[in-house]
Amino acid sequence: MPSPMTAEHYRPLVQTNTLALAAAAAAVVLLAVPAPAHAAPGAARPYKCLDGMVDSRGRSSVDGSVIAWDDESVFDDARRHAVKVWTAGTLKRVKIKPDDATTYADLEWRDADSTAGTWRDVYGMWSGRPGADLLLLNRAYLGAGKRKGSDEHRRRVAAHELGHALGFCHKAYDEGRSLLWYDYGRLEEQRLNGPTAKDIDAYHALWG
Repeated sequence: MPSPMTAEHYRPLVQTNTLALAAAAAAVVLLAVPAPAHAAPGAARPYKCLDGMVDSRGRSSVDGSVIAWDDESVFDDARRHAVKVWTAGTLKRVKIKPDDATTYADLEWRDADSTAGTWRDVYGMWSGRPGADLLLLNRAYLGAGKRKGSDEHRRRVAAHELGHALGFCHKAYDEGRSLLWYDYGRLEEQRLNGPTAKDIDAYHALWG
């Protein structure tokens, strides 16, 4: 679920059975861009993903071993859930914490509110860029009374997007269940709201 804004992009998390082919093709083009300047060196054993990509420290919001975030989103519950599931159990190599007076934000949580153009059927996006990266949640679909306007959906989208901020790209469907699947319908069907065993393995392959 990347963003149409600048620098590094992942394809958006979408309901693929309704996404127009032209929009999908346009989203793919956004992948071939430079990595954020603050990113750490790549890992030795990255997991393979769709479109020939691999998980990458260089395409993440991690600065050293930390993601310091700033929040301007109304979806605080979704953000708290995403941080919780990506720091649970053995997932301790990357600290995800709010920024403070002594740190600069590596990641900004913000909201979009659109169903047009690159936001058609797109629920959230992560975008790497110089300075602080963006993680956007789309109120047009996730807001109260909207198509996916429940805590369950918001949490799922936020957790997926935070996975991108950690350097994980979209996983192939034939290699096991993953929160980083591209098709939101499959995530919904499997009720995936946090990293799976495959995602945990990928985390340790990338971050140790």
